[in-house]
Amino acid sequence: MSKTKIMGHIAGADIRMLRIFKAVVTCGGFSAAESELNISRAAISIAISDLEQRLSLKLCSRGRSGFSLTEEGEQVYMATLQLLSSHQEFQRQINSIHAELKGDLDIGITDCLVTLPRMFITDSLKVLKSRGPEININIEMIPAIDVIKAVLDGRIQTGVAPVLTKNPNLNYIHLYDEESNLYCSREHPFFDYPDQDLTPEQVYRCDMVFPSYQQSPEVRSHFQPFNKSAQASDREGIAFLILTGCYIGYLPTHFAQKWVDKGMMRALLPQEFNFVTPYAAVTRKDLAPNLILSNFLDALQSQMAPT
Repeated sequence: MSKTKIMGHIAGADIRMLRIFKAVVTCGGFSAAESELNISRAAISIAISDLEQRLSLKLCSRGRSGFSLTEEGEQVYMATLQLLSSHQEFQRQINSIHAELKGDLDIGITDCLVTLPRMFITDSLKVLKSRGPEININIEMIPAIDVIKAVLDGRIQTGVAPVLTKNPNLNYIHLYDEESNLYCSREHPFFDYPDQDLTPEQVYRCDMVFPSYQQSPEVRSHFQPFNKSAQASDREGIAFLILTGCYIGYLPTHFAQKWVDKGMMRALLPQEFNFVTPYAAVTRKDLAPNLILSNFLDALQSQMAPT
């Protein structure tokens, strides 16, 4: 008797894992698929391992000899192509049935994401509006902790926020890994110092603006050695204080770029002082079916899916 588990129920997580598997095969390995999928190699490895467990099959070999599919992996890959093609056709047919979408989409977003170069949120809202011209989109800019609370209490249908810890009552769609560096302004004494003339110990002694909003323990650890001299409730407030020339502070690289390009800010020892924050779109697991929300989430998935 075959030990293979038949996927009697294909969930959204299965589709995501199969998309990742397809991208890995198409790209020829985990490393090459990183930029295509915009997720880390570790996340890709976990997804493939989860898929292998889900199917009770070894799909590929990866090691010094490189990446290769097993015989079972070849069969699963062909079945994956058929399934994803059928999935796309199903979405197209459903969208044609519901040619006129009417109602509200209530979405909460944390500050300063609009400057991200990969405009998943903007482009997905554009797709949604093209599918339903009469949809009323309501965006509320709120702190990350309030995004989660608002989704859980039903005040908004979906939100975009950093993943600090995962709530078991929420679904997560990974969107971005946001990089942050440590910045000073051109008014700061270290602005004209070459990196080779700076040491971490010198930087630690600078007055620093701390975020008062919630951070993961890993990110919070980056602030421990610094001299806390000010705090701000959001990234825009941190930028205000950095620009005084009196403080240094962490900012997302995409948000700080406009000041860097104008010569108003610089990153200090970016190889030493940096961290990454994952961002996700979140929805409540027990939320009743909602056609407008489903279309928005489908648009997000399509924006991120490898071509």
